[in-house]
Amino acid sequence: MAKILIAFFMILGIAFLGYYYKVNHDVHNERKLSALPIIEGDRNHHVGAFSFTNQDGKVITNADVKGKVVVVSYFFATCKGICPRMNENMTQIYKAYRGNKDVIILSHTVDPKKDTVAALKAYSLRFDADPNQWMFLTGSKKELYDMARYSYLINAKEDTVGVNIENDFIHDEHYSLVDRHGRIRGFYNGLEQSDIKKLTEDIKSLLQETD
Repeated sequence: MAKILIAFFMILGIAFLGYYYKVNHDVHNERKLSALPIIEGDRNHHVGAFSFTNQDGKVITNADVKGKVVVVSYFFATCKGICPRMNENMTQIYKAYRGNKDVIILSHTVDPKKDTVAALKAYSLRFDADPNQWMFLTGSKKELYDMARYSYLINAKEDTVGVNIENDFIHDEHYSLVDRHGRIRGFYNGLEQSDIKKLTEDIKSLLQETD
């Protein structure tokens, strides 16, 4: 009888330990997946469709980055202020994930009239950017600006009602982070090293997500 009771409690103990491990494992995974918020507070906001041209003259669309983790920025090649610093800091992200086919950087010009394909090619060489991973994009100014404000939520709060597109201008130091499902997961100050470090870590978190 004693042996039966001992065996019973041993089995019960093993079952309890197994349950405890499963619960803690599930909680750990849940925390890992929910560590980064989905911006807008729900799952309804997704990055829209786009079609731009990169520094090699290749048309890049949303289909080319589907299922990827994407870092987004806006700049212009002749900028002497924040843009050089932003792109120098972006090289830290690029080097950290260089060669990782699941990580893409999209740097959009805000001055497509001057930033031709040739100008973007010359500019991209300053950062040794692989056009298959770090893409410098140009296209229609309206489409570039609409993507910034309404898809990537960069400069989204600026009131542009009644502003002619020719007179409109975006000059914003923030990067936007997009997950594999086209959802915005964070904003980062491209001039702050603390934000660059956090972005590097957050990309890693998104790569590990399975949701």
